[in-house]
Amino acid sequence: MKKIFYSTSLLFILTTIFSCKKSFLDEKPLDFLSGSNAYQTYADFTIAANDIYRVTRLEFYTRDESTPFDYMFGCDIVYDGQPATARHTPMASAYAPTGSIPTAHWSAFYKIISEANAIISRAPNSVMTDDQKTLVTAKAKFFRAFAYRTLAYLYGGVPLITQEVTSAKTDFTRATKAEVYAQCIDDLKFAVTNLPSINKVLDGEINSQAAGHLLAEVYLAAGQYQNAVDAATKVITDANVHLMTARFGSKANVTTGNVYWDLFQPNNQNRTTGGNFEGLWVIQLETDVPGGSSVSTAMAGNYLLERNAGPNLSLITGVTPNPFLWPVDDLTGGRGIGWAISTKHFSDEIWASDFDNDIRNANINFVRNFTATNPASPYYKKVISTQAPIAGITVPSRQFYAYEAKCTTPGAHPSNLISNSSNGLLKATAGGTYLDQYMFRLAETYFIRAEAYLNLNNPTAAAADINTVRARSNAKPVDPSNVNIDYILDERLRELGYEEKRRLTLMRLGLWYDRVKRFNPYYSDALQTYNLWPIPQSEIERNNTGTLTQNPGY
Repeated sequence: MKKIFYSTSLLFILTTIFSCKKSFLDEKPLDFLSGSNAYQTYADFTIAANDIYRVTRLEFYTRDESTPFDYMFGCDIVYDGQPATARHTPMASAYAPTGSIPTAHWSAFYKIISEANAIISRAPNSVMTDDQKTLVTAKAKFFRAFAYRTLAYLYGGVPLITQEVTSAKTDFTRATKAEVYAQCIDDLKFAVTNLPSINKVLDGEINSQAAGHLLAEVYLAAGQYQNAVDAATKVITDANVHLMTARFGSKANVTTGNVYWDLFQPNNQNRTTGGNFEGLWVIQLETDVPGGSSVSTAMAGNYLLERNAGPNLSLITGVTPNPFLWPVDDLTGGRGIGWAISTKHFSDEIWASDFDNDIRNANINFVRNFTATNPASPYYKKVISTQAPIAGITVPSRQFYAYEAKCTTPGAHPSNLISNSSNGLLKATAGGTYLDQYMFRLAETYFIRAEAYLNLNNPTAAAADINTVRARSNAKPVDPSNVNIDYILDERLRELGYEEKRRLTLMRLGLWYDRVKRFNPYYSDALQTYNLWPIPQSEIERNNTGTLTQNPGY
């Protein structure tokens, strides 16, 4: 018993002694990663740049089912099939300084800027070679310019931060829009010179030609029209890029297709996998690739353009039985739910002068004729058109409207999403668009140069650029006398459609209010009369030792 007592006492004493000296518990890691040592090798900086790609993809494509579409809704292309308080009624509160829309996008672009500045600031003191330092700096400057250009279009002049911020700062001030553009131009000139050519990079990587395209656009925004022409010309005449004017890619032998249709078929967006020399910067969705975004079993991580822009045929109640099974893997919108209804201007007016010739308006590209898919319906296998709908179907409505086929992948949804192979019925988890997405495409470079030529009072050269793109689609050439900014904006709709971040184009030009007022009556009564978003109120309040002046009208 005494032995037990003494042993226990000794154990207690030793425990007490060692518990009072805790240094032996201190961790001494053999290696670790922190902000102080993370930016050393080329691999470190590559990881940092890859995260900027990720944030960019989230912002414009995959964040959720609504935020990426703030660039499309509220413009002249579509309107809300299911009105959402987040961006519609009342519009004044949706886009208010305290609203979620201005705040979400502001935060995303300043995250890109923050990560780019970290790369730029830390590259000089890294262990990289001089060539590697130049390359990672060029990448970071491209993304910084890309973010600042977007902020300037949406908010006007914004705080201009060009060095890594390493401590609390609450005294930011707004630069002018001209100063922001000047910074973008400096960054992009460096990127054009120091990024590799498009034929030297992996699919989806930024490159010299993509930087040149963006430089031309920013020159245009800054009113430097001859510089815009020169920058665009350098891209257009580059031997490594050209418009795709002949059938190509995964479905080149499908007789019902055409070259414009080929641009939006699976695996056709990239140079190496699709032989596409028109895409300048293609965002990679990387379906079912480890580390990628898109999966073939669910909507999560996908670009939900199909969900937004495809009509919801299941809502047809005026015809019994419903002529359509829904959702189906064909030219009826996939698993669309009718959130983004095409405006009359987009679906009808812009095509009126060349409705039958322009292949971009062929039914395989712009769907107006829907073949009934329900065997129980007397309309089974018959065509029901948005141009001449049958009784009981309202056009346009959330249930039935003309839409661009590029919003979905008709006949090519992943097999994991097919619930019934005999009739092509899709699972409830469909709704994504399983295509890599064009951020910049050479056709748009022609439109940028055309706009610059127009501002230089050279409508002949502007018409020539527009007609180069129109010729690919068998569209009638435009006469120089008919080229004005409205024509260019309509041509952008015809060619770029859902691809274009329409809000950025209209706000860059200061024409958002004008175009929406004229061509989208759905929003006309709720429109604010100014062409900038507000500075988020949360940014103004946390900047408590400085002044961030709010935009007029808010």
